[in-house]
Amino acid sequence: MKLPIVFALLATAASSPLVAQWATLPTPGMPRTADGKPNLAAPTPRTADGKPDFSGLYTRVSSYDRDVVKDGKASDVQPWADALTKQRMETFGKENPAVLCQPEGPHYINSEGGNASSGMVRIVQNPGVIVFLHPDLTYRMIFMDGRKLEADPNPSWMGYSIGHWDGDTLVVESNGYNAKTWLDGDGHPHSEALRVTERYRRVDFGHVEVEATYSDPSIYAKPWTIKLDLRYTPDTELIEFVCLETKVYGEHLVGKASDLKKAEPTIDPKILAKYVGNYKELDVWQNEPVLRTIEVTTANGKLFAAVVGKQKYQLTAVSETTFTGFGTWGIRFAMDEKGDVKYLMEMHVSGDYRFTPVK
Repeated sequence: MKLPIVFALLATAASSPLVAQWATLPTPGMPRTADGKPNLAAPTPRTADGKPDFSGLYTRVSSYDRDVVKDGKASDVQPWADALTKQRMETFGKENPAVLCQPEGPHYINSEGGNASSGMVRIVQNPGVIVFLHPDLTYRMIFMDGRKLEADPNPSWMGYSIGHWDGDTLVVESNGYNAKTWLDGDGHPHSEALRVTERYRRVDFGHVEVEATYSDPSIYAKPWTIKLDLRYTPDTELIEFVCLETKVYGEHLVGKASDLKKAEPTIDPKILAKYVGNYKELDVWQNEPVLRTIEVTTANGKLFAAVVGKQKYQLTAVSETTFTGFGTWGIRFAMDEKGDVKYLMEMHVSGDYRFTPVK
């Protein structure tokens, strides 16, 4: 949901406006520059025993949210698993655990900041346990007390995690995931044999470098490693996102992706050319630390769109102004009286989010 709406609801529901103010409350202890802005380049904070302190609120920045195996080869994936992934994409991911209001399991590790349920995370660090808290009320405990991973764990949605220190790097080992969750938004599956090893390095106050290595030999030919970042998100707070309050997502995911392509109208290249350019985010989705820019290009009579620095998608035309295929979202171009693009609208179940042309 859009932040202005969220704030209004909180203010209405609360007997005091204090709750609504949490979203702009200055972070206590936040290092700041001379002009009062958060100093994300300040030194890494440390605990009493000298270890890096990861406590705080972060937004994940990842190019692996949709496709966690994009750096590998198609032959690295079992044919049946590749077919299952394609089938899930064909039906717009309507069986995605997030759509079904279920925990996302290992997908929290590599998710992107724009994902309302898993993009942000609050880390609470104690000597014996580190806790990851998500807006959808799921949590993950990383035990630091020296215990070992269970050899035959009871499968669970969030798995089981233990951690240890390798110098200043936090190393987390996880297993015990049930096979109901997906590895990414495209629907790559995993088995109960999945093992994930994460390495977290807080390079300064505002930035955490993350490496995650996945191993699931029953589906994937060899382990693989991805890299992503956590960016400290100051002067705000998690906003509760309870999927079951609405429970309408799957109702909108009807038909098949291939049906849209079969019915796709031919759009005049001159019309497509009007849409080419960059568009800056105006309506912020969740508490993103950096406003997104969508780049629109055209080639061979087709339109393409990508959040700058992320995966590029070929769009499928529904009409001259409306297109599908931007991940699981659509794009609509709102025109002004002169016939120029006034807004690029990123279409969500919760409403359209405006992006303005960059002149």
